[in-house]
Amino acid sequence: MPSEPHFDQTSGKNTHRQAEVIANSSQNQATTTSKRSIFSRGRRAFLGRAGLLTATATGIVSGAIASPFSGKKRQDIVQAKDIVGLVNFDYAGFSRKAYDVRIQAARQELDFGVPPHPTNGDEERYPNKIATDTRGLPHNERGEVNLDAYKSFIKALQTRNPDDFENIILGGTRKLVSPQGPLALSLLGLNAAQIQIPVPPTLDSAEQAGEAVELYWQALLRDVSFEKFQDNTDDPKVLAAVEDINKLSVFGGPKQNGRVTPQTLFRGSVNYVDSSTGTARYVTPPGILDGPYISQFLLLNIPFNTQFISPLIRTALPGNDFLTSFDEWLTIQNGGSSGRAIKYDSTRRYISTVRDLGEYVHIGGASYLGALLILSSGVNQSDPVASGIGAPFSPTNPYNNSKTQAAGVGSFAAGYFQALLLLAPSLAIRASYWQKYYVHRRLRPEAYGGLIYNNLVNKTQYPINSEVLNSRALAQTSSTFNTYLLPQAYPEASPTHSSYSGGAAVVAGVSVTLLKAFFDENFVIPNPVQPDPKDPTKVIPYTGKPLTVGGELNKLATNYAIGRSFGGIHWRSDGSAALALGEEVAISILRDEKLGYNEKFSGYTFTKFDGTKITI
Repeated sequence: MPSEPHFDQTSGKNTHRQAEVIANSSQNQATTTSKRSIFSRGRRAFLGRAGLLTATATGIVSGAIASPFSGKKRQDIVQAKDIVGLVNFDYAGFSRKAYDVRIQAARQELDFGVPPHPTNGDEERYPNKIATDTRGLPHNERGEVNLDAYKSFIKALQTRNPDDFENIILGGTRKLVSPQGPLALSLLGLNAAQIQIPVPPTLDSAEQAGEAVELYWQALLRDVSFEKFQDNTDDPKVLAAVEDINKLSVFGGPKQNGRVTPQTLFRGSVNYVDSSTGTARYVTPPGILDGPYISQFLLLNIPFNTQFISPLIRTALPGNDFLTSFDEWLTIQNGGSSGRAIKYDSTRRYISTVRDLGEYVHIGGASYLGALLILSSGVNQSDPVASGIGAPFSPTNPYNNSKTQAAGVGSFAAGYFQALLLLAPSLAIRASYWQKYYVHRRLRPEAYGGLIYNNLVNKTQYPINSEVLNSRALAQTSSTFNTYLLPQAYPEASPTHSSYSGGAAVVAGVSVTLLKAFFDENFVIPNPVQPDPKDPTKVIPYTGKPLTVGGELNKLATNYAIGRSFGGIHWRSDGSAALALGEEVAISILRDEKLGYNEKFSGYTFTKFDGTKITI
């Protein structure tokens, strides 16, 4: 039998093909059959079922249930327990232990409970559903949804009958994205309904207006280099954006001394929930204000065995802005296609502008697996192009100080971490999409832009806060794009599911949290770089404040979350809330996994996005 692949933390080499491990871990997982939530049956019913399962499992262990090998050839099967060897292994006890751990994990997550899930009340407040995501359904000439179609959508969400989902009335050819996905039960970690997120801003609020002002400025600054996002900048657009945002009465983005600066402009944030009130608590994660705007994990080559993945990306040319005409906007709301496509630059380069980051997160790259490979691969002086940074594992890793053992794919090594890293996104997406479909159904920024357009052009009276209507961002958009609509970076605009919470951001939150638990987050990244402002096909050394693994992983997560806003498809609070949601999913995964280890292990210790230390 071949031995397991083993990642050597000191040399960065792999005794077997690293690519083979990655390929095996990336196989498509079997689809999960939707089941009725155990929460609807209560704790007593669950424990009753557990008793039945105990009896059944006891029968299996004791041999009371027929073996799959029973029959005429039963005598030809040699059982391991019949062999007298040097190691006396309790097979039945090992099987029972696995069963007991699964029951313990289930009880552990059940005891976590189900928190309240209040909404902002907008869906009930406006009978015409102007504050609710209805894209993909048919709309009238102003963009208001056909209420019969909307009722068909709500009916499916209420009954959860697969046939009712097939009877949703659509307005065009675009299908709704995975409304039944969040109904799949997660067998590792918390289930979707067990995590609370903050109540999103209401349609008429100053907070929603402030988020819109930021989005209009992001559209206006799409082709500005991140090199200009520094406090000594002379870029007039950056300075105008800072001045305009500082006039807002409510804004959740990062600040210095109470004010937005060029250095903090468009940097990410995380939004935690006050469980007693449902309100939001914005935090700035450690490290994201330090150094270049773009995380080192998006600027370094990704080692891939004897190959590497380049961080140079395909970029969109300036002028690729969509939904700036009302006809195109309305076609997209109805689920149609604009018929246009992005025009790309023939030269690939490092992520250097707002538009670049928006395009990178449009489809997505090997962001988190890439970060894992950068961290776990050692520095290789003979092949620096395909070299990692050789970050040590977390100080609590039980194999750090072992005199006789090294970690393997089974536990506490890069191959094991990779398996969790590739599984976690689907579990986190269930939690995010449950909020999207079954709780909030918040409208997308493009739809909000349509309400602004109708107020100013068609003289409707939608309840839009005056702070966005009177902003310099909106006036500048009108003069630059000849529209009051929010210009989109993607021809299809947003995906056909609601805005809150962000799907890409929840994947960032769960993935980065796992990586911080696996590796030493205080390790200083050697030889950091930044894109050359004179030639973004190259990088130059960064020589400022030291950059740590934890800080740059936080930056990677917030880069990804706010990058979706750069495309015009998400509010800041969508991504901020999703990062905290993903963090909670990751914690629950690690909590369950920890129950099954045999090693002496004190627990996973890392820093959360809000700066607090946690040990699992």
